[in-house]
Amino acid sequence: MVDNCFSVGIFCVCGALISVILKQYCSEEALAVSVGVCASVLIGFVVMLDAPFAELRGMMLSAGISEGCISVIFKAVGICCITHISAELCRDSGEGAMAAAAELWGRGALIVIAVPVLEEFVGLLDTLI
Repeated sequence: MVDNCFSVGIFCVCGALISVILKQYCSEEALAVSVGVCASVLIGFVVMLDAPFAELRGMMLSAGISEGCISVIFKAVGICCITHISAELCRDSGEGAMAAAAELWGRGALIVIAVPVLEEFVGLLDTLI
């Protein structure tokens, strides 16, 4: 695992150096390199966490947590990762307003996917009262 982290770190640093060099000549290509590096790392991240997420899902199911709640948790993690990377890419390209808009959209998406869990929670409270 440490070797993988080291490799990803080197990959990101090399991508950043290429992006900085390209930014002097063509900022569009520099942004494309940044997006490509981020997409590659994100795909690797998803592949790496497939087995631990499957194990975590099994533990949650054995604990009696509903499939709907588990799904919301994993969707929330995905939304947070995608929103953060998108916002940082926008900031790197000098678009702070777009970064803020991406973060706002991510927060709104988290609220939307959390509504079914909130409904289940209110139903549980109603049952207890």
